[in-house]
Amino acid sequence: MSDPHILLSGEALALAMPRQDMLPKYHAWENDPGTISGYGNQWAQSWEVRAAGYERQRGNERFQQFEVVRLDDGTPVGMTILEVNTYVRTAEFVMVLAPEERGKGYAAEAARLTLDWAFHLAHLRMVWLKVLEPNAAGASAYEKAGFRPGGRLRRSGYWLGKPVDELLMDAVPEDFPGTSAVATALGS
Repeated sequence: MSDPHILLSGEALALAMPRQDMLPKYHAWENDPGTISGYGNQWAQSWEVRAAGYERQRGNERFQQFEVVRLDDGTPVGMTILEVNTYVRTAEFVMVLAPEERGKGYAAEAARLTLDWAFHLAHLRMVWLKVLEPNAAGASAYEKAGFRPGGRLRRSGYWLGKPVDELLMDAVPEDFPGTSAVATALGS
């Protein structure tokens, strides 16, 4: 495995460039039953589809991917993605954590670092996400990162085979909590 190329460091985590040699691990995380359930999917994705998707995505400026790396040992713990709408300067936020890294408090810091990048480097006006209503831990982590409740899509998702509401959350630069890692890195 290649060494991570760190882009932005936080307290315990960093955002790094995605690595092609990590694609099998990303694929395994995305096909974990907990990930599939959390996204409300019903099907796993084949290796061929994922590998082809990586090739299409890596040169796409509208699909910004970050590997989330633990700073103390360089271990990758997840991915965050900004699906950018360049016309209106907004993005949808998506995150997946490695199954063995869930429940360790990484979601809030990974989301916050991604918002920091989105607002202070990409100059986006707003970032939004959808989270299934039963995923209270996810919603709480997103709120800690700076997202605010924005609405709901009734019965638009599935949780353990049952229709559930998806909660919409959004963040604007004014919602960004605390000190920016971007500003710190730039000495501002």
